[in-house]
Amino acid sequence: MERDDTAEHETSGSTQALPALDHALREAGFLTENLGIQVTQQDLVDAAIETNAAAILVSSLYGHAELDCEGLRELCQESGIADILLYIGGNLVVGKREFDEVEQLFRGLGFDRVFPPASSPESAIALLRADLGLPVTA
Repeated sequence: MERDDTAEHETSGSTQALPALDHALREAGFLTENLGIQVTQQDLVDAAIETNAAAILVSSLYGHAELDCEGLRELCQESGIADILLYIGGNLVVGKREFDEVEQLFRGLGFDRVFPPASSPESAIALLRADLGLPVTA
């Protein structure tokens, strides 16, 4: 089934990043479904199925993303959306760790893209366009 250009996203821990991320995605031409903060994995997957989303974007601001996201890829597979793109960014872990280690951890959890703290929405949008086979705009 062909997916549309909807991106589901949620933030764990704070609402500050949501409006900026939602606005940037919409300005870039994506349809978004902002699910708010501290959303369950099942809610993310259900919304992705309901909207025929091409991607799920997770933003974490409180450092416990590993606990929150462990098993998300498997739930996507069990729910029939194994090919959905999974992106995550923000303050993903507690304490100081090299980003390469953090990226490897989340790739191991099934995420397609992992972004460090303070990444711009535009960098994620450019990669999302490329991963979806859409034209990359300047």
